[in-house]
Amino acid sequence: MSESAKPHPPGPPVKGEKTHGSDFSYVGIDAILEQMRRKAMKQGFEFNIMVVGQSGLGKSTLMNTLFKSKVSRKSVQPSPEERIPKTIEIKSVSHDVEEKGVRMKLTVIDTPGFGDHINNENCWQPIMKFINDQYEAYLQEEIHINRKKRIPDSRVHCCIYFIPPTGHCLRPLDVEFMRRLSKVVNIVPVIAKADTLTLEERDDFKQTIREELRANGIDVYPQKEFDEDAEDRIINDKIREMIPFAVVGSDQEYQVNGKKILGRKTKWGTIEVENIAHCEFAYLRDLLIRTHMQNIKDITGSIHYETYRVRRLNESNGHFTSLPTVEPKTNGLPAEQPAVLQANGVAAQHGALSHEM
Repeated sequence: MSESAKPHPPGPPVKGEKTHGSDFSYVGIDAILEQMRRKAMKQGFEFNIMVVGQSGLGKSTLMNTLFKSKVSRKSVQPSPEERIPKTIEIKSVSHDVEEKGVRMKLTVIDTPGFGDHINNENCWQPIMKFINDQYEAYLQEEIHINRKKRIPDSRVHCCIYFIPPTGHCLRPLDVEFMRRLSKVVNIVPVIAKADTLTLEERDDFKQTIREELRANGIDVYPQKEFDEDAEDRIINDKIREMIPFAVVGSDQEYQVNGKKILGRKTKWGTIEVENIAHCEFAYLRDLLIRTHMQNIKDITGSIHYETYRVRRLNESNGHFTSLPTVEPKTNGLPAEQPAVLQANGVAAQHGALSHEM
């Protein structure tokens, strides 16, 4: 047999390609999953989480517990003059977190001063403005003629709202904040320092809060109208039955039965943070990180940001002209005008419009 007639051995499979022998019906469409995974691993991910609640509820500790690192710094001891802040501050801290080759830029947004005053009227407005400012920054990047290949995402994907463990009912401040902010951001309510309540008090408090949320028309995450199919509905219904999550945070390690655990030590024993018999921290962590993080980001982009974008573009319709020398028409632009002019109208009036919904 001549050299040219000898069969050549098959070459090595291409990286990511599956070998299917003599299966001539195989096309290889499933390889797109591996391609998407490699691309996502190269780009990394962004996740922006806001924590809101009055001082002393353990917001920084819970964030550090969630991400197993010092992602949220506790504020230094204030001076007597600064002990009661005059206004709500917005503080953002960003970190690059990596686990098993997956990189994520995590931004924790804190709101010191919220709910700490005698008169807390309209204290949600700086937070509302900050959230809308991030939507505006993203919109301005989108409408540029020469857009960036990847727009930096500073939009707030999730807001964890800390409810004091009173055991009675929601405060008017809690109701008003969640009623207003649930329209612009995904809100996940939690009962802070739940170890201060007995199990019976905790269950009664959770039931009372769920009833008050329904009575006031407050739709927290995961929202029923965004369930995509029956399987999602079953999973999300179980989550909705647990809301608000009764959580305990701690970055202190202790030895319990020969194992290292995160917990809070008391004279009666050690409260294990990740033990579902002690608190619901594990359920909150799974929701935010392990099962619903991408869905939270998707709803932010396709629902909350899209609502803001449509409103801004509609507001811009009466504030631009087809030519610079022509006076604006009283009825706004005709429907057949190109969308790019609408975008230019948004940019032109950027400073003149209010950010409050």
